[in-house]
Amino acid sequence: MEAFSSVFGAVSSSNWNYEALKNFREISPKVQSHLKRVYLTLCATLIASAVGAYLHIIYNIGGNLTFFACLGTILWLCLTPSHQEGKRFSLLMASALFEGASIGPLIHLAIEIDPSILVSAFVGTALAFACFSGAAMVARRREYLYLGGLLSSGVSILMWLHFASAIFGGSSALFMFEVYFGLLVFVGYMVVDTQEIIEKAHLGDMDYVKHALTLFTDFVAVFVRILIIMVS
Repeated sequence: MEAFSSVFGAVSSSNWNYEALKNFREISPKVQSHLKRVYLTLCATLIASAVGAYLHIIYNIGGNLTFFACLGTILWLCLTPSHQEGKRFSLLMASALFEGASIGPLIHLAIEIDPSILVSAFVGTALAFACFSGAAMVARRREYLYLGGLLSSGVSILMWLHFASAIFGGSSALFMFEVYFGLLVFVGYMVVDTQEIIEKAHLGDMDYVKHALTLFTDFVAVFVRILIIMVS
């Protein structure tokens, strides 16, 4: 449904491919190894999240309790020293499971309407994630980090719109604007966060659990918004 692609001419395409290969060599083998570990951990969190959504469908456990449990485990993870790797990984899996249960009602609704919607939303999110993360990896270092200020402004606008809607009421059109605008913002964060992880790894920060958590939150934010668009 969401087409995240760009069209290049033959000459510009060949130049882009050459630049991409040249820039990718800037990522050292150590950082490449770290990225593999981050993405493997991300896959594990997505599986844990899927288990959480399944548990909601079976036992109806998703709601405010699981939402606050997710926030609590994330906070606990952030406060846990990095050398306690096993504990931090377990907390990451727990937070992913609670997150999956929290969005379980939306997933259940999508399944009731048409199970193919769920598959399409997940595949669309995965493709967008792969394309934009790949763009961040092959770009010149720090090229996209400057988007952070603009995206932070976008998040501030989203928070204000949500707050205003809760206080003054809002139309369905305003809600859908929030959804589409939020989708654009968090797709941008995919790029910025990926490149920030690469930059931190170059500087010696190899905290793969925290980096996987960052990408997981981006993935879920985009997935939820694509799912809402497809269900609406």
